[in-house]
Amino acid sequence: MECVNCHCGKTTEGTTTVTLVRGDTTLVIKKVPALVCPNCGEDYVDEKVTQELLATAEEAVKTGVEVEVRSYVAACNRCSL
Repeated sequence: MECVNCHCGKTTEGTTTVTLVRGDTTLVIKKVPALVCPNCGEDYVDEKVTQELLATAEEAVKTGVEVEVRSYVAACNRCSL
C-alpha cells in the first residue's frame, strides 16, 4: 500500500515496536508484525494484531504491571491446545 504519511513510499512487511501506556502501566511489545514504509519509517499494524495488543495491555493493567518489555506472540501461539 502507499504510505499515507509521506505518500512516497510503498509499505513492505516488517516489524515494529509498540508502546502502550495506561495509568501506571507501560507495556513495550517488540517484533510486532506491521507494514513499514521504507521511505519515512511509518508503520501500520492490522486490526487483528491491534486487538491482540490491546487485550495483552488490558491483562497487564489488571495484574498490576508497571513496566514490561516483551516480544509479540500471535494469539494462536499462546493457547495451550
